[in-house]
Amino acid sequence: MKIVFIGAMGVGKTTAIAAVSDIPPVSTEATNNDLEQNAKATTTVAMDYGEIHLGDDEAVALYGIPGQERFSFMWPILAEGAMGAILLLDHSQSDPVAQLAAYLDAFSTLVAKGAVVIGVGHTSLPASQVLPGYAQLLRERELSLPMFISDVRKRQDVLLLVETLIANAEVNQLLGNP
Repeated sequence: MKIVFIGAMGVGKTTAIAAVSDIPPVSTEATNNDLEQNAKATTTVAMDYGEIHLGDDEAVALYGIPGQERFSFMWPILAEGAMGAILLLDHSQSDPVAQLAAYLDAFSTLVAKGAVVIGVGHTSLPASQVLPGYAQLLRERELSLPMFISDVRKRQDVLLLVETLIANAEVNQLLGNP
């Protein structure tokens, strides 16, 4: 199984993979030359990689996409063969709902299969104050995707996203959905 972590630069894809990976994660961090977009010192330029071992020689491969638009040519390459995506959003950014829309469009094939789970982070507000704006966009697009408030530094929060994505894939398979 293969899962991709998607989202803008700085949302926590590298951190999320490191939080749950059973192997030392592979990361392609480089100096961030786009400080206007995000003030963090480094950014992913190719991908992140980790694994969750399920036993019986079965593993879930975790790939983190680079979040900068200039690396978007990598997105379909990394998403090829993925069972689904975990979309991470930074609620503290200027227009995170627009980012949600952009990533739903960019990964429309996975969205159409219902193979996306959304984690909204970088907030201390309760879900009732954070999620309605995102939910409104999903309703407008007639989408029903699982969405959670998530702290990607916490293993349990990231595992909830992964387990939800796997459970949805299994249900879709049982229902005969692609």
